[in-house]
Amino acid sequence: MADIYKALADRTRRIILDELAERDGQTLFEIGARLASKHQLSSTRQAISQHLGVLEDASLVSTRREGRYKYHFFNRTPLSEINRRWPRKD
Repeated sequence: MADIYKALADRTRRIILDELAERDGQTLFEIGARLASKHQLSSTRQAISQHLGVLEDASLVSTRREGRYKYHFFNRTPLSEINRRWPRKD
């Protein structure tokens, strides 16, 4: 669980998840372009790659390699652990 909270603590990583939630299966280049154009975040590819690594370590992002390209996918399953721990009381 600590990895999930660490991953979600950073604003850029939350934005990356927002972008993957909107359009799954993006490459590093596509994610970088969306961060720059929609959110005015000018991170280097290395920085974005490190953010993706943290998200992947927390199992919030999974990847699939096809030839030269690596595609990133949002995995919502770890977030359900948070909901199970603190369910809503309606």
